[in-house]
Amino acid sequence: QVQLVESGGGLVQAGGSLRLSCAASGNILSIKLMGWYRQAPGKQRDLVATITSGGMPKYADSVKGRFAISRDNAQKTVYLQMNSLKPEDTAVYYCSANLRSATSYYFNDYWGQGTQVTVSS
Repeated sequence: QVQLVESGGGLVQAGGSLRLSCAASGNILSIKLMGWYRQAPGKQRDLVATITSGGMPKYADSVKGRFAISRDNAQKTVYLQMNSLKPEDTAVYYCSANLRSATSYYFNDYWGQGTQVTVSS
């Protein structure tokens, strides 16, 4: 059974930093795109950043220059370094991975359970 488990969320003051991690586990054959999304109360889930298996990142305009996504393919882990945090970054952050498990012919999207990030002003 494939699982994505996030860690690293918490409460931080504006201007501070946090680092999120997300580890994929289970019988995984291959992982393509990995990424982070966030959902604030009463709002839709939005893209924060994605990264290809080759390490090519993509960012939402709202986090460019402040957040950095990276991944360790050997450890099946994706990271999100968040700097210069703002109150509007407060949300539940979800990691995602497009991967193929040993029980499927196809690549499917998997999601973590989410981790809360709260930025106080």
